[in-house]
Amino acid sequence: MVGQLRGMTGAGLMDCKKALDESQGNLDAAVDWLRKKGAAAAGKKADRAANEGLIGQAVTAGGRIGVLIEVNCETDFVARNDSFKAFVGELAGKVAADGNVDLDGDRVAAVARIGENIQIRRHQRLEVSGVGAVAAYIHTGGKVGVLVEIGATKDATLATEEFKQLLRDVTLQIAAASPVSVSRNDVPAAVIEKEREIAAQSDALKGKPAAAMENILKGKLNKYFETNCLLEQGFVKNPDLKVEAHVASMAKSLGDTLTVRRFLRFQVGEAI
Repeated sequence: MVGQLRGMTGAGLMDCKKALDESQGNLDAAVDWLRKKGAAAAGKKADRAANEGLIGQAVTAGGRIGVLIEVNCETDFVARNDSFKAFVGELAGKVAADGNVDLDGDRVAAVARIGENIQIRRHQRLEVSGVGAVAAYIHTGGKVGVLVEIGATKDATLATEEFKQLLRDVTLQIAAASPVSVSRNDVPAAVIEKEREIAAQSDALKGKPAAAMENILKGKLNKYFETNCLLEQGFVKNPDLKVEAHVASMAKSLGDTLTVRRFLRFQVGEAI
């Protein structure tokens, strides 16, 4: 009956369960209950394209918990509205507080209030283990969001302005250069093999001797890593310096060992 009611109204799972409880299993009464709550109205808009939206973030617990979230709507007008921005921020805060929170009730209420199809496309939460911190950055009017975790060995390091600046610098790097992994060791073997195959079959390598081919392929893979692996990219503030070297320089200055552990980069509408 819950599935049937969801099909009739497009309302969320928990709303349908509650409606059936309140109506003692009467489907028509349950539909009326949902309509009164504004939940059924959400269903009528559920088939409308939600291609606009925002990336939101929340960093809590003194930099030990971070969240990125993508919320989609139908028009850029709504995406640029301050109330929608606040709504996205509130959702990120709820995920930061509870990684298992159910946000569908918030979504349904927003549909009723805003009058557009609202979809919570994805969200991800990072929680620091050990010594370290997360930082977030929202770029391009909320269309790109970044979350990064950098680890250290000394608690005192986290309070320094140098460490905080490094966190900011790395989030800017990820936003601008769009890496796919922290290091070449994190690139899946299947991806590396595909890059090798594409390079080997390119017109530029046709007819090359086998001995030369391997060196050329190695060079092309290195170029791929330099473009797509965060630590091997040229630092946005000084392209002659690799990100890895910049992190090492900051670590030396602070007398600590610093490690870029992981990152997230969300862009509105990208394939996932």
